[in-house]
Amino acid sequence: MGFWGCYLVGRSGEPLIGHPALRDARERLTLREYRADGWQVWSHPTESSLGSMTALADAARAPVLLGFVMDGVCVAVEAAAPHSGSWYACLGRTPMAERLGPDGPAPEDLFLSPEDAAARAVRWAAETGRGVREGPLLELLRIERPEWSGEELFFAFLDRLGIKSLSD
Repeated sequence: MGFWGCYLVGRSGEPLIGHPALRDARERLTLREYRADGWQVWSHPTESSLGSMTALADAARAPVLLGFVMDGVCVAVEAAAPHSGSWYACLGRTPMAERLGPDGPAPEDLFLSPEDAAARAVRWAAETGRGVREGPLLELLRIERPEWSGEELFFAFLDRLGIKSLSD
């Protein structure tokens, strides 16, 4: 069984968990890494109980992103920004469909299409001050059965959004 948990990503001059919108979850959030330009990646060991990303983005006046990794094979992404709004994407659609089960909703019922998600991701990145290309994001969002782990997919997604690690 792979990793189940969330990654919360935001940019702030202070620790993101100090924000009042994260009051109920802060004891279970752990700093995973700092990334370039003040970005922080926090992990939460269980299913998301972090509240609304839209509310956090509005309160922080900055874009935020949440990746919920399921069994280490797929990722539900929720992103929000004060001006471009919120959106949901899926990394690893086939494993996501398997996790949702035959009687559950289909990925298409919960997430944007890869094309729509890539377009929204470009607008989200622009709100962070980054100009990114849609093609590399779309390529990642279209992978049906990834060879990478869910965590690797998520961190590749961050890289393609222009949220680079400090070692790059």
